[in-house]
Amino acid sequence: MMNKHNGDNISDLVPMNRSKIVMRAVLLELRKNPNMAYGLLVVVFMVLLALAAPILFSVDPQGLTPLDKFTSPSSAYWFGTDHLGRDVYSRVLYGSRISLTVAGSVAVSATAVGILLGIVAGYDYRMDAVIMRFVDGLMTIPTILLGMAFMALLGGSVQNIIIALTITQSPVMARVVRSSTLELKREQYVDAALAMGASPIRIIFRHILPNAFAPIIVQATFVAAAAVLIESSLSFLGAGIPPRIPSWGGMISLSTNYLSTAPWNIIFPGAFLTFTVLGISLLGDGIRDVLDPTLRRRE
Repeated sequence: MMNKHNGDNISDLVPMNRSKIVMRAVLLELRKNPNMAYGLLVVVFMVLLALAAPILFSVDPQGLTPLDKFTSPSSAYWFGTDHLGRDVYSRVLYGSRISLTVAGSVAVSATAVGILLGIVAGYDYRMDAVIMRFVDGLMTIPTILLGMAFMALLGGSVQNIIIALTITQSPVMARVVRSSTLELKREQYVDAALAMGASPIRIIFRHILPNAFAPIIVQATFVAAAAVLIESSLSFLGAGIPPRIPSWGGMISLSTNYLSTAPWNIIFPGAFLTFTVLGISLLGDGIRDVLDPTLRRRE
């Protein structure tokens, strides 16, 4: 009984020891790569800020107080108010929800579509010409113009802007996945799997896709950063999120007419937008350095 009890204790300690090893490895990588640490810190901070927006002393972001319009930052209004008397602090916090929702949704959906197109194009040369000519056609159109065209067709809403940005960002992911597939398809272990009679589906999911994981993850972070910028640009131009919904791009657009009267209306959403995109970009660069040995920084 004693041996069994000791054995159970030892088995219980194994997962904890493994978790400590993983945590130490992560902390070591963060110490080696300060850019990744800064980027991760910014992204985590923004996510927590968006999740906790309702309880961080915020008010209704659409609430109107015309008598308090253009109030400068103070203890009552931390980020001041806009031309309708709306609390800029609350609108910035709730705007982070829109930006991060769009970033995460577009990164996941564009990655899924890009993997599907890239894997098929890279593995089957007969489909390569058809898929890649379609992808090249989409990439020749400027992203903003393509996004505006889809938004004009679909209408302004958060769901529609996610669909539009997924369509505009999928071609880039598809080219990355195709390039990795073409390279991995020539590896000896793929030839060995073919010689053993492995099906194409098994080769793709067992050998190609896992080994293309690193560039896919890195590109997904860049897609997320691009989604935040493009969504803000479309909202700034009036082709994105409806004005009634607080978004950083929409707030910046509305504040351009009042720069001399209330500069805080553009400073705070612009700062949050800048730090968010910078944080995601730094995180993507750090992940690239960690996953790609040829790009790893040397001390």
